[in-house]
Amino acid sequence: MRPLLHELRLFFTALQFFTRCPVPAWVGFQPEWLQECARYFPAVGTVVGAWAALVMWGASWIWPAGICAGLGLAASIWLTGGFHEDGWADSCDGLGGAVSREKALTIMKDSRIGSYGALGLILMLGLKAACLVALLDFNPDLALLATLWAHTASRAAPVALMHHLSYAGDAEHAKAKPLATQAGGATLVFALLWVLGLSGLIAWAQPNLVPSLCAAWLAMALATFTMQGFLERRLGGYTGDTLGATQQLAELAGLLAFVGLLNVF
Repeated sequence: MRPLLHELRLFFTALQFFTRCPVPAWVGFQPEWLQECARYFPAVGTVVGAWAALVMWGASWIWPAGICAGLGLAASIWLTGGFHEDGWADSCDGLGGAVSREKALTIMKDSRIGSYGALGLILMLGLKAACLVALLDFNPDLALLATLWAHTASRAAPVALMHHLSYAGDAEHAKAKPLATQAGGATLVFALLWVLGLSGLIAWAQPNLVPSLCAAWLAMALATFTMQGFLERRLGGYTGDTLGATQQLAELAGLLAFVGLLNVF
């Protein structure tokens, strides 16, 4: 019972860190839980994806696909406080120009958004919205499942980076603003198993989605490995912002794969 209670605490710790969702008072908090709770990042993605899908489903009874997609995106951003989108914008600002590693890290810590960040955010949200509109127009059920899966699976990408790379940010900044900075092999396996479990459930419920799921897995893996190589060369590791950026890129890659295989159905 005690190990199960601890795992529940870790899930709630991850949920509290990444979303606005209130957690029970008995959960408490200990700094070391931030490292352990990384295994539940995809589980948090399931919560966010389910919320976005629910909003889109409800909106589909009243509005056309474009509005439903916008409301779904808005719902996920509201629930997470734009946490990952902020990381994407900061990473675009810091890594978009030809500046030194130290300068890039300084730029990413700046709360102000620059032209690279603004353009990156517009393009990211625009492309995700376009993918959702295409999926909603083709098959609303497919759009809801793709949203749920993409939010879940994309949150395994930061776990992979934390496993394969070292933390490249300011150590004192990390202490002042606690975050998970490492993930062991068991943590990564647990996160991937969560994604695999959801993939299996979707494949069982909708066997015709197996090709799309395989393509989305491949697309996310390529996006993650590309980011891993780029960050290792550019920064010598990852920062909190680049973890958020990797999640956003992986999510978009998954949605693009789903759209790319629409002609399979």
